[in-house]
Amino acid sequence: MCPPGSPLARAAPGAAGMGPVLLGALLLGLSRAAPPGHEVTFLPGLTKQPSFRHFSGYLCAGSGQHLHYWFVEAQSNPQSSPLVLWLNGGPGCSSMEGFLKEHGPFLIQPDGVTLKYNDYAWNKIANVLYLESPAGVGFSYSEDKKYATNDTEVARNNYLALKDFLQLFPEYSKNDLFLTGESYGGVYIPTLAEWVMQDPSLNLKGIAVGNGLSSYEINDNSLVYFAYYHGLLGTELWRDLQAFCCSKEKCNFHDNSNLNCTLKMEETIQIVEESGLNIYNLYAPCDGGVPGSMRYEGDCLITHDLGNSFIRMPMRFSWRQNLFRMPVARNKVRMDPPCTNSTALSMYLNSPEVRKALHISPDALEWQVCSFEVNRYYKRLYMQMNDQYLKLLGAMKYRILVYNGDVDMACNFLGDEWFVDSLCQKVQVARRPWLYTEGGENQIGGFVKEFTNIAFLTVKGAGHMVPTDRPLAAFTMFSRFIKNEPY
Repeated sequence: MCPPGSPLARAAPGAAGMGPVLLGALLLGLSRAAPPGHEVTFLPGLTKQPSFRHFSGYLCAGSGQHLHYWFVEAQSNPQSSPLVLWLNGGPGCSSMEGFLKEHGPFLIQPDGVTLKYNDYAWNKIANVLYLESPAGVGFSYSEDKKYATNDTEVARNNYLALKDFLQLFPEYSKNDLFLTGESYGGVYIPTLAEWVMQDPSLNLKGIAVGNGLSSYEINDNSLVYFAYYHGLLGTELWRDLQAFCCSKEKCNFHDNSNLNCTLKMEETIQIVEESGLNIYNLYAPCDGGVPGSMRYEGDCLITHDLGNSFIRMPMRFSWRQNLFRMPVARNKVRMDPPCTNSTALSMYLNSPEVRKALHISPDALEWQVCSFEVNRYYKRLYMQMNDQYLKLLGAMKYRILVYNGDVDMACNFLGDEWFVDSLCQKVQVARRPWLYTEGGENQIGGFVKEFTNIAFLTVKGAGHMVPTDRPLAAFTMFSRFIKNEPY
């Protein structure tokens, strides 16, 4: 599983000093057969068990770190299909949401008991590995029960877990490998890719990030424009924001020291974040309804989120990170991200029958969609991802997709488009609509702009969780990315 004496566990503590290449060479020599005890032979909630194989268990991510995974083989030709790693964000949110509510082969139904097959599952064309990371998230745990971590540790541990997976399943070690994720996966994926690209034993082909946090400053600044042009702020507030937060045709809504700007940003934050709008999909209803009165602890909104941050002036706290500063003693406060409902997901995954079917350790905690503890003690080390993307682009051999649902406010499309533009790559195809086929007719899926080895793509009408809102469009986009076909 991850015994202290195993070669992988012994390698982990010195990983940072050893470097990914040397570590990769060390781990390459390890090999073991896929564990028969990990295969899921009967999954509760299905009327018919799947024809493809799937596995659930734990991967070693360093000494005493056990990361839960759920791996689904491709529905046809798994031997020749690519291997795709998926990470949800937070930091502190579970990839089981990606599995059971976005693009996994089974979708949870409202009763919290039944699963339905997903017509647009990504494992129709790929082997997909869903990883709950870091330890403390979902069913993942650490033997020492200490869950404080940071971006660098998580990148290293995700790399170790991926290597451990390929020791368990060596038949996939030569398959094309893609790293994918969403939200705070915008940090997880590029930082993991830095490790993977230095390991010659891994066949990395590219990365895809959906509604990713790529730059705090750009995301903060773009969100104010997004809010105004979607009719949320009104002309008077917009005029004041321009007057107090902008000079020489450049606006700073991110960390402006002007007191008047600070006051107007508080109004903006109140509208966007605290009024009852669904921050993950502007045009979707807010599950649970608009709150009658929001509860605060000091300056902090008592709720939870999926993973973006806005600098709250003048305290210099990220405004969305403040959402997590809730006293642990308040057990009755829902830990769901605002306007989302994870009741069915929690019911299903915490069922004793399901835990048994998925080989969940008795040391694992009760499953929650997001871990308050992991988020609260998580140290964010990177404010932008430019260096990581430029390193990948500089290799001239990886393809990158940055995609956004265009009605998400947590990590809005405008900010990620500005971020991709800031990488200053050569434009290959000017911004244009991209099409997909639904009901025998071509429809506009969104817009795409292609540069050398990187594309920025929007999905029309989708929010933060693109495959949930636009499953067919998302599957079409994923298929073209994986197969290196024109968008």
